[in-house]
Amino acid sequence: MPWVKQEDCTGCGICVEVCPVDVIYMENEKAYIDMAGCIRCGKCHDICPQEVVRHDSERIPMEVDANIEKTKKLMQQHFASREEKQSFLERTIKHFNREKVVAEKTLERIKLLKEET
Repeated sequence: MPWVKQEDCTGCGICVEVCPVDVIYMENEKAYIDMAGCIRCGKCHDICPQEVVRHDSERIPMEVDANIEKTKKLMQQHFASREEKQSFLERTIKHFNREKVVAEKTLERIKLLKEET
């Protein structure tokens, strides 16, 4: 999903005008994207003259760090023994493996849809 690098946004508003679903808005002369409504069309990314609408792949390291910090916090807050912590970590691994499988299967089906279109 696209995101706006706030510190570089000049507030030109071009991205607001080009958004086909009207989910980009200006606040304090900076563009923001309502991610709940974003359809990932990429028009805002392509049109931004300052290149401040960025790809979400740039956020992968931050998202990984956030997942690890959340896992550590939950483990420390709710589990005392080594066995409980290990069990929690195994369930967490299963959760992320499931998310990976869902993503992989979704990609497979989107590729098929792309071939059909």
